[in-house]
Amino acid sequence: MKTQIVGLLAETSIHPGASQSSGIIDLPVAREAATDYPVVPGSSLKGALLGLSRETWQDEKERMLKPERDRIFGQSDNAGALLVSDARLLLLPIRSLSSAYKWITCPHLLERYVRDKQRADHEAATVTLPDIACGKYICADKTTDKNTLFLEERQFDHKEGLLDDLVNTIKPLIHHEWTRDRLAKQLIVLHDDDFTWFARYGLAVQARNALDEKKTSKNLWYEESIPADALFYALLAERGPDAIEPVKQLFKDHPYLQAGGNETVGMGWFAVTFPGTKEDPV
Repeated sequence: MKTQIVGLLAETSIHPGASQSSGIIDLPVAREAATDYPVVPGSSLKGALLGLSRETWQDEKERMLKPERDRIFGQSDNAGALLVSDARLLLLPIRSLSSAYKWITCPHLLERYVRDKQRADHEAATVTLPDIACGKYICADKTTDKNTLFLEERQFDHKEGLLDDLVNTIKPLIHHEWTRDRLAKQLIVLHDDDFTWFARYGLAVQARNALDEKKTSKNLWYEESIPADALFYALLAERGPDAIEPVKQLFKDHPYLQAGGNETVGMGWFAVTFPGTKEDPV
């Protein structure tokens, strides 16, 4: 089975909506049930790819292209040849007193990514996962002062550790070269529990309102979103032949995808990259 890992770097705020409200937040983002990590459900991601294919495959050959699209993405009464996983979070941008922001991650997210990468890429490097305690951080930047780090209102103490192999493993998921170049200066690894706190409470919450003709409030609601520059990844796989390559061609000239809600206010845009493929035995 051919498997392809896909890097998804948020170019704008992202709102993969959940099915129910959470506390004071009327429209929270979708989260994994067991971990509370933000996630873009595979159904949403597959729908976004299908929508892009409909926009892209529009020409005089549409009658020939529609059967191919149905073969790849399926129909209501027939499963398609393409398998699409959830888009999993890998790096989350968090405000810092020492820079504009830091990209934070944790050993659990890194372990999942390495496991998924081994499924999709037979040349996946062996990565040493950092061992770190609560309240500590490991940074990839060798030139930074090894002192206290403030993320939001929380304080962390430095721990020595090398992240070169992690930086090199994550870089292929990022489309823009200049963005990849600053990964080493901004990558921070926290304990799983510390990361989970930021994943739960560190996302932006915006108040939105609907006004009538007299500019009077008709409906005030609070909406959660994932910040721009968050890094996700997903896996594409084939249950039938030649399903992934046509999807990759959708991004040949314009490597961007809109997924999630609030498209009309500019949200949901990802920069897409395809690091590598593997031919797995069935």
